[in-house]
Amino acid sequence: MDAQGQEQFREFVENRTSALLRTAVLLSGGDRHAAEDLLQNALIKAAGKWQRIDEPEAYVRQILYRQQVSRWRLKWRRRELTVADPPEGSGGSDPSAAAELRIVMRGALARLTARQRTVLVLRYFEDLPEADVARILGCSVGTVRSTTHRSLARLRVLAPELAATAPADAERTPSRDFAPVEVRP
Repeated sequence: MDAQGQEQFREFVENRTSALLRTAVLLSGGDRHAAEDLLQNALIKAAGKWQRIDEPEAYVRQILYRQQVSRWRLKWRRRELTVADPPEGSGGSDPSAAAELRIVMRGALARLTARQRTVLVLRYFEDLPEADVARILGCSVGTVRSTTHRSLARLRVLAPELAATAPADAERTPSRDFAPVEVRP
């Protein structure tokens, strides 16, 4: 890489590391050290091909997603991270409510499987459509839908206090893009 490429890469890393690290932390279930490793490996891979990359952030994010998929496809089990029970949500105008919500969410995400966590991060944090998530993960759209459904159900079990933060209309809103149809015999 020439001097100009090195400077561009250095600027990219300085400007985008915090956003990329947030995504990596979510993908790794709140494990900051694993997230830093994930991001560092992605940046190393990007540095090797820096001169040929048109959209650096998209390229690095793609590497993050694929590395995380590779991690959860491995057969070995890593150490389980033991965490204390998350605090109860307090609601209202308490300034610590947002911090408590993040703690509860991080704890609940950490207790999901890596696959479930990855699907939820891609769908809701990265706001990717199901087809893009399926392409990234190398599975069908139906698999993404069913994994999303099961993951959200598991989150509701793991962190019922999150339901208190949901909008009141959320329970009445159908989960599909179509209205229910009455079937008569």
